[in-house]
Amino acid sequence: MFTLHIDRTLQLMLLETRHADDVFRLLDESREHLRRYLFFVDDTKTPEDTKAFIEKSLQSFTEGKGFQCGILYKGQLVGLMGLSSIDWRTKSAEIGYWIGERHQGQGFITRSVRGLIKFAFQELQLNRIAIKAVEDNTKSRAVPERLNFTVEGRLRQAERIDGVFYDFIIYSMLKEEWNEHD
Repeated sequence: MFTLHIDRTLQLMLLETRHADDVFRLLDESREHLRRYLFFVDDTKTPEDTKAFIEKSLQSFTEGKGFQCGILYKGQLVGLMGLSSIDWRTKSAEIGYWIGERHQGQGFITRSVRGLIKFAFQELQLNRIAIKAVEDNTKSRAVPERLNFTVEGRLRQAERIDGVFYDFIIYSMLKEEWNEHD
């Protein structure tokens, strides 16, 4: 099983189907908080839906297209993070994340993104990482801004969530711009 140790208390662990109940429980307890920004929340109604998501993620991992990890703080699941849309020809990928509402504001996402960037640039030898966030999701947008990503632009009405179209802001970082000490 793939595990990426971020620091002494935080790690990313590849999701397996045995994690479906825990992931569903975390999503369900934060449903109202998350549904405003994540299209899949309302489609995830049961642990079986979460299991199907994890199975699809494992298939993507097997094919070298990406992976989804649980964010564990002192062994407790606090959120999810993934590297997706890996394009080996262009050496690019996208990072996505969410965190349970009661775990916000503790730096888990920023620290995990920093660790995943290091892994992507050093171990996977990627050249470009992108992060997209709903324009008015200031907490999500603060992560790439804090880590010195560059704003590339706006994806107009790029996602429909709960019947409303939202603009996304897209950020990127190139390997040559990355400084692991930021």
